[in-house]
Amino acid sequence: MGCQHKPATIMEALKLKLKEQIIEALNLQDTKPEDIDDNAPLFGEGLGLDSIDSLELMVLLERQYGIKVEDPREGRKILASVQSMAEFIQSKQPA
Repeated sequence: MGCQHKPATIMEALKLKLKEQIIEALNLQDTKPEDIDDNAPLFGEGLGLDSIDSLELMVLLERQYGIKVEDPREGRKILASVQSMAEFIQSKQPA
C-alpha cells in the first residue's frame, strides 16, 4: 500500500492543486507536481513558460477561482511562481 501524506495546510493543498492545474492547462505531460518548486520562477529559467502560457494561467485563475486580473503588470507578479499564485488566490478568497 502506498503511503500518501496529506498536505499540512490549506496553503500546501492549494499549491499542490495549482501545480496539477498548471500541468493540465499547459499540457506538460512530462512534468509532475513535485517537479515544480513552489518558489521557482514559472517563466524564464524556472519552468520556462512563455507569454502564451501566461494567458493560459490567467484563464485558469478566472475559470477555477473566479479571479480576473486586469493589469498585466500585476499579472506578472501574481504569476511569478506557484507560491505567489497561491498567496494571491488566498488573498481573494472570502474569509
